[in-house]
Amino acid sequence: MQYKDYYQTLGVKRDASLEEIKKAFRKLARKYHPDVSKEPNAEARMKEVNEAYAVLSDTEKRAAYDQLGRGYQSGQEFRPPPNWDAGFEFSGRGFNPTEAAEFSDFFAELFGNARRGGARRGGFYNQDHFGARGEDHHAKVMLDLEDSFKGASRQISLRVPRMDAQGRVQLENRLLNIKIPKGVYEGQIIRLAGQGAPGLGNGKAGDLLLEVCFNQHARFKIDGRHLHLTLPVTPWEAALGAMITINIMDSSLKVRVPEGSQSGRQLRLAGKGIPSNPPGDLILDIQLVLPPADNEKAKQIYQTMAREMAFDPRSQSMR
Repeated sequence: MQYKDYYQTLGVKRDASLEEIKKAFRKLARKYHPDVSKEPNAEARMKEVNEAYAVLSDTEKRAAYDQLGRGYQSGQEFRPPPNWDAGFEFSGRGFNPTEAAEFSDFFAELFGNARRGGARRGGFYNQDHFGARGEDHHAKVMLDLEDSFKGASRQISLRVPRMDAQGRVQLENRLLNIKIPKGVYEGQIIRLAGQGAPGLGNGKAGDLLLEVCFNQHARFKIDGRHLHLTLPVTPWEAALGAMITINIMDSSLKVRVPEGSQSGRQLRLAGKGIPSNPPGDLILDIQLVLPPADNEKAKQIYQTMAREMAFDPRSQSMR
């Protein structure tokens, strides 16, 4: 996928104000609108202009785009890193659902799923008791896997895009103290009541919805509620079977390796993954590890195995 320089598309500087962006858009729209333009590529160019304007005229989209695209040039090979939007606080209005389909793959990759769920709004009452509930806000937060096994209290920092008096996007930091419940899993939503947008009149404030994602772990691969763990075993443990002790966070677990196991075999331990409700599974990926033949005795053992066992692992697959 190629990076799109929306500032270049509109012909404005990266620090352009909102008014400058609107002015550039109107100028290009008059030039390329298919109903009036005589340019041979008018329709394609107008689509590019509309896409650039949809991002740069939106405070939140522009802030996220600026943060992600630093150092890239138009046409350069680009792939957004996982969880690139973590730490941004987005409003609950949501993006137009047709935009991701109408615009480029680049746009869809960045913004197609940037906000989940719709805003909850309060009702309107009579003039004496007017009130409208504030919008819900959304943010993705990165936690450690250990937080799920123990529960924790954490201080998180969210970046909130704001438009300054000159019409330029600024990022404000918002600090929050949150409680992480034991058993929280990837993709779960933690709702902070009253931490969203303020209400109108007598209306209550909206909520802040935190989508849980986990930082990469040194040992475990995380899949929703489930955990994957590579289990190194010796040739004799795999061939003869063995009882092995493994450590999961602060506890230990005994696992039986069936005899005749091969590399790539999986053992599923139900309920031993993330301690959610219901709990996830722990999936062990068996990996055979050979002891090195780095001394004379070890070499003799391997030579004896080669003579006595006469085993050819390629006898079937290489014919």
